[in-house]
Amino acid sequence: MPEWVDILILGIVEGITEFLPVSSTGHLLLTQQLFGRWIEPQSDLFNIVIQSGAVLAVIPLFWHRISDCMIHWRERSTQIFLGQVFLAFVITGVGGLLLEKNGFTLPDHPLPIALALLIGGILFIGVEAWLRGRTAQEEITWRMAVMVGLGQLIAAVFPGASRSGTTILIALLMGLSRPRATEFSFLVGIPTMLAAGGYKIWKALKVPLNEGVAEDWAMVAWGALVSGIVSFMAVKWLLGYVQSHSFRSFGVYRIAVGVLLLLIVFG
Repeated sequence: MPEWVDILILGIVEGITEFLPVSSTGHLLLTQQLFGRWIEPQSDLFNIVIQSGAVLAVIPLFWHRISDCMIHWRERSTQIFLGQVFLAFVITGVGGLLLEKNGFTLPDHPLPIALALLIGGILFIGVEAWLRGRTAQEEITWRMAVMVGLGQLIAAVFPGASRSGTTILIALLMGLSRPRATEFSFLVGIPTMLAAGGYKIWKALKVPLNEGVAEDWAMVAWGALVSGIVSFMAVKWLLGYVQSHSFRSFGVYRIAVGVLLLLIVFG
């Protein structure tokens, strides 16, 4: 299969799953497991950069919120909200740097990803059942910001947990409404993923060409473009979906994908 087709497929998978609470890591792995004989595995840098492409593409969908913060930055409520986003970002960033400094590496086996997908799916169904009949709040608290930052770290340590899935679950458990939990998760994810992508690119460019692995930047850019276009459509759909639907269907889907991965592992 031509390399550009490989990248097209991976970009589509990444774009669909990056912000949906279903784990982009799990789906990229599942794609390579199912079509491994045709799709070449990509570098960690590639995966991070196409995630950044997906993040950049959704900024226009939140531009009204971002521009509102820029216009009303002197207002106390805006300063508090920006402080909460920044706090969650800093917690994740500091934790991520500490993990890297201590030599943390992602597991190269699909079993923990399958289990994380499965457990997350069960949690989504359980949380939605627990929330039934309860009144949700619209106000984000500092405690929520701290927990969302920690949730992003949990997702980084356990691939398959899903960054958006983990943070949305935490926000829901703390009483935030579905639309507000989804928005806050996405807004915190924008600086987090862009910082991670920028850091990876900076590290790659620091390595001399004769010492590092040559990266096909044209294919990296192609993957980022594809994931960005698809991500824009996926997030636009999800923001409308959560206005009138629960996350239960995502829980069922995660369980199905987790079971499929387990069958691949033990089959």
